[in-house]
Amino acid sequence: MNTLEKEIDILETLAEGQRPVNQRNLARIIGLSLGMTNSILKRLVQKGWLKIQKVNNRNIQYIISPRGMEKILKRSYLYLRRTIKNVVYYKEAIEDLAHGLSQKGYKAVMLIGASDLDFIVEHACGLTRLRFIRAASVEEAQRFQRENSNGFLLFAESFSGTDRREQAADRAFLSKILLKAQGDRAVGAPA
Repeated sequence: MNTLEKEIDILETLAEGQRPVNQRNLARIIGLSLGMTNSILKRLVQKGWLKIQKVNNRNIQYIISPRGMEKILKRSYLYLRRTIKNVVYYKEAIEDLAHGLSQKGYKAVMLIGASDLDFIVEHACGLTRLRFIRAASVEEAQRFQRENSNGFLLFAESFSGTDRREQAADRAFLSKILLKAQGDRAVGAPA
């Protein structure tokens, strides 16, 4: 994590705080030493992103300046843009997978495990007239495969209940599809 990220992390933590926070607690929350936190707070004051107001002899209050809020908002905006771009790439990769499965004669896709992208998989299946099924366990998947010779197993990106080296023609790992989509973007598409 670079210095600017640490600075903005501190600003965000201060902005989120429901109650005043001292330097020791701030250091613990951010995961920095007390000395480093103190140094960053001083730098934020010098940059005009943070103001310090003395409440009494023992307590001070941190006030984020408009310039500091602008830095927080800019990072949030860039994060949101990057997230939306990734979702678009993932959506295209998953739609390509669903289209290819449909062309190969598959009739159903079972997503095994919890996925943040299950709504995209479900949508892609709907576009290609594939039946979409959610499963929580490998046992459900095995039962599905026995009963559906034309079913495809798709393991969620967070699924860890199977040997990842075991790759059959009728299964895939969403994590590999997503990594490939990111790799294709890095090579062939503008950022």
